[in-house]
Amino acid sequence: MSTAAISLSELQNFIADFWFHYDEAHYAEIGAAFAEDAVYLSRSDSGSCPFEEALSADLSGADAVISWLTEHRKASPYPLRHHATNLHITGVDGDGDDAVTHARFYIYVNQVTNFVPFGVSSGVANVAVRRGGNTPSGLQFTRLEVILDVTNSEPLEGAGLPGAPDDATASA
Repeated sequence: MSTAAISLSELQNFIADFWFHYDEAHYAEIGAAFAEDAVYLSRSDSGSCPFEEALSADLSGADAVISWLTEHRKASPYPLRHHATNLHITGVDGDGDDAVTHARFYIYVNQVTNFVPFGVSSGVANVAVRRGGNTPSGLQFTRLEVILDVTNSEPLEGAGLPGAPDDATASA
């Protein structure tokens, strides 16, 4: 096992591989992506959307995470496609075998109805990944957090959105 830092390209490959296997319902590969001590959190950005119960989870331990993801996938349509975009590393904790790489990305999900693909979900994912997994890349999630967008989009300026001052202006 390499103790070198996880590169952005390794991380991108691991995350793309995970979502491919999730979409294709390859349950063994989904399970291999999680460390025994993994944490999984999913919810909407508001925490109170009409289908919050279907997407909300706060789980610890690979067995609980894998069980929930398996049931969630079985209840979802096929084909289903998860796209991870704008992946970037936000930090690294520790070094050597114990190093954990933190990253963030947008997630976009589409499905097909009447022969036409259309978007069904989007959000922000935060992950923590370390070496040592049973995946082809040798990486594993220690944390996967998915916060799905359900709040209606509004103009940023003067909208009173969290984190945006009322006098905020978009920059070019």
